[in-house]
Amino acid sequence: MAKVAAIQMCSVSAVGTNLLTAQFLMTRAMEAGANLIVLPENFAFIGANEADTLLIKEQYGQGRVQDFIAAQAKELGVWIVGGTIPIASSDESKIFASSIVWNDKGEQVARYDKIHLLNADLGGLEHYQEPEYINPGQNSVIVKTPVGVLGLSVSYDLRFPKHFRQLRDQGAELFAIPSCFPAIMGKLHWRPLLKARAIENQCYAIGAAQQGVHDSHRQTFGQTMVVGPWGRVLGFHDIGIGYTVVDVDLERLHFLRAEFPID
Repeated sequence: MAKVAAIQMCSVSAVGTNLLTAQFLMTRAMEAGANLIVLPENFAFIGANEADTLLIKEQYGQGRVQDFIAAQAKELGVWIVGGTIPIASSDESKIFASSIVWNDKGEQVARYDKIHLLNADLGGLEHYQEPEYINPGQNSVIVKTPVGVLGLSVSYDLRFPKHFRQLRDQGAELFAIPSCFPAIMGKLHWRPLLKARAIENQCYAIGAAQQGVHDSHRQTFGQTMVVGPWGRVLGFHDIGIGYTVVDVDLERLHFLRAEFPID
């Protein structure tokens, strides 16, 4: 039976520090049997300001962060969903927040650009203005992996059921949901939304989160978890850096779909 892992981090403004943390956690997850590993949103960098992400943008297919994940996927022999990586766009003042998938040979096999962007004032230090520096993506993306057909999403996408239904209609059996949920929203919304997307689509929902206080002084919620197609939390990591590894039972998934059709 195949296994998936969701990684939890508290990323800072030092890329090297974040990559070392990611390497340590991914190695531990691989040793626990993971075949597919999902990193959180902004795993390589969270700066003092949101727009600082522009400082580490890379051309698609090359760059320090992408080269690192490619090397890790090949060395560990696992598939990796690279959370989000800032990828350059034709508009130099903006990036794409790209979730990129590598296979176990270190090859890039899929890229999804975050479609739904957070633009909200939550009070205090909690101001999010992603449309000011991120270009929205346009297309939903699935990719066939040894674990199952994986549908890609990022964080705020979680609030949009239509996005996940499109992925399910394209054949998705699992959802990768790298996230960086603000603590104030995560307390109320993170777990219910993950469970809803899993239940209503009869898919595994892999929620890899940021947790803690970052260099921006913003606090993220955490509670990295994997929810099964029946809505049960199968794996969970609450506070601090860490990971969870769970079995994926596609036979059970398709049994549930046959017994409880939603189409």
